[in-house]
Amino acid sequence: MTRSCRFCNAALTQTLVDLGETPLANSYLPAGDAGALAAERRFPLHVMVCNSCWLAQTTETVPADAIFSHGYAYLSSFSQGWVEHARRYATAMTARFGLGPQSKVVEIASNDGYLLQHFVGAGIPVLGVEPAGHAASLAEAKGVPTLVAFFGEDTARRLRAEGHGADLMAANNVLAHVPDIRDFAAGFRVLLNPEGVATFEFPHLARLIEQVQFDTIYHEHYSYLSLTFVRRLMDEAGLEVFDVERLPTHGGSLRVFVGHKGAHQPGPGLAEVAAEETRLKLDQAAGYADLAGQVAAITSAFRAFVARAREEGKTVAGYGAAAKGNTFLNVAGIGADDIAFVVDRNPEKQATLLPGSHIPVFAPEEIAARRPDYLVILPWNIAAEVRDQQAQIRTWGGEFVTAIPALHIG
Repeated sequence: MTRSCRFCNAALTQTLVDLGETPLANSYLPAGDAGALAAERRFPLHVMVCNSCWLAQTTETVPADAIFSHGYAYLSSFSQGWVEHARRYATAMTARFGLGPQSKVVEIASNDGYLLQHFVGAGIPVLGVEPAGHAASLAEAKGVPTLVAFFGEDTARRLRAEGHGADLMAANNVLAHVPDIRDFAAGFRVLLNPEGVATFEFPHLARLIEQVQFDTIYHEHYSYLSLTFVRRLMDEAGLEVFDVERLPTHGGSLRVFVGHKGAHQPGPGLAEVAAEETRLKLDQAAGYADLAGQVAAITSAFRAFVARAREEGKTVAGYGAAAKGNTFLNVAGIGADDIAFVVDRNPEKQATLLPGSHIPVFAPEEIAARRPDYLVILPWNIAAEVRDQQAQIRTWGGEFVTAIPALHIG
């Protein structure tokens, strides 16, 4: 079956990686509910690259309203590092663009108010747009006005008519989650004031390929993004990228600065990142080598590790009921016989089973109670934070484990 690009409709012929069939990475199952286990569905997780516009994309489009429902469990505020990242962003953008009480900041996919709370604290008017009702209610409790809606051109027109024209728009790690990426970008053109700035943060496709970050692939991420593609996307929306910053978040991300055409002078980061992508051939088929062999090596090494631990009578636990961890566990074929339990600070995920692997999720206190021999850090992007938080495991001889980009114990 010939598939077409989600953005430009060109025929898709090149596979980046095919990870088989997995459940939705954020669809946690209620513990003890046999019916939910029986009803769990799996979908193909196959990423192809468009050789016309260079958008890397999943072939299966799971409806967004099946993902970002009331039960969507991801809450940004449970990562201290991410909240601090948001605070620094608010401080930097306020200084760079002269924001104040006369300004308006709008965040798209504002989650539980983790970012906009910092602007509120500085006396700058804000509005969050968030499709998950539960996260929006938590944001409102922090004093962050939030509209429960999916964002696109129609929503932007409604907001502009209501007086919400934006001087700064933030969209952190949401561009990959949007099935109709063209309509989403058009909304920024509508809502952004003439001299306004929109910033988009997203994991850099170059780092995914370079560091074999296949666990960042899941159905909720429809797209895997390069500057090469994002510049084309914004150009077709009537906007332009005028600067780029590299970020360490999520294993290596980009923050692109976007405005109306001609409104801002180009910054130095734009040419620098564009040159890197040209060197990596992200505008050529050769730049997208099949990751299958590297993925197989990583998952094989991890399966061998848990098999050894089981033979030695040692307990393996996990930290972080993260979507990336769920992709990793399902692709590796790991289950509750291999990892006894996973802990997570988010109470929404506690007393659930991970999708597919059906490993039980508990509060972090379970680590001290059960003293595992190994603690696998599934969200490897916050490994330093987790090692600091859980340094206690060293007192009983426990060791930390990460699996990507290669197995590391210690």
